[in-house]
Amino acid sequence: MQAVHAASFLPQLSKTGIKSFKIEKFDLYCMVLSALVWRRSGGNITLHADKVSFDYYTDIGLKGIWDSIANTIPDDFEGINPKMFWAAGKLFALRETSAPIVMIDTDFIVWENPEFGNSIIAAHYETISDMIYPDFTYFEMKPDYHFNPSWSKAASPLNTAFLYLPDEGFKQYYVNKSIDFMKHAEDCDDFLCRMVFAEQRLLSVCAEELKMPVQVLLNKNRVFFPQKKFTHLWGAKRIMREDKRSEKEFTDRCKNRILSDFPEYGYAVEIIENI
Repeated sequence: MQAVHAASFLPQLSKTGIKSFKIEKFDLYCMVLSALVWRRSGGNITLHADKVSFDYYTDIGLKGIWDSIANTIPDDFEGINPKMFWAAGKLFALRETSAPIVMIDTDFIVWENPEFGNSIIAAHYETISDMIYPDFTYFEMKPDYHFNPSWSKAASPLNTAFLYLPDEGFKQYYVNKSIDFMKHAEDCDDFLCRMVFAEQRLLSVCAEELKMPVQVLLNKNRVFFPQKKFTHLWGAKRIMREDKRSEKEFTDRCKNRILSDFPEYGYAVEIIENI
């Protein structure tokens, strides 16, 4: 099964206003393991990146972690506001690949593959709430944009830390609708609701509209419980930023796993430790 990682430094650079960026060690370790574990299962994985990301991972020597690296994410996000739509690179990466395809967040590791068939597979369902998933009327859009009146407001959003799309026609429809929404959203200071609508709520809305079956990997109410089949850093990132001991425990475990399970990629440990 072909899989995709996506990387773009544009959102971070647009926030800081400077020409530098920071990648934390736990993020790099998780990304490396995510790619290597997927390849061990027999799948191929490509890192889709913008020019800055492409050059970064190539220059530091991690290019060989993936089967290939592709400079396919537009450097300007095609006019989409990168502060508001910080995950837009994932949609551009999907646009450039053919289904069936798996999109894996770089902080998500798949230790045991699910059974792939004709259903969309996402990480888990999300709960509709005014704080994160408000009503469609919440969004201020450019005058020439109109929400499809047939779209369901009751469809539960789908977390896309893991996303399997089995059908090319549906993939392109979803991606086009998402990119169209992002391009037509008025600029504002909302850096959450608009992004998760474009990426996660529109996925479920489009699936319901086109009658695509959906499955999920996890129970959203148990995502913090130990999961043997999957690892998702998610909220653990904040903990590791605030607690250096937790960060060291995690990075040491990743380091040891790479050295024991993928000794031929031991050079990745040296690279990450010296960044």
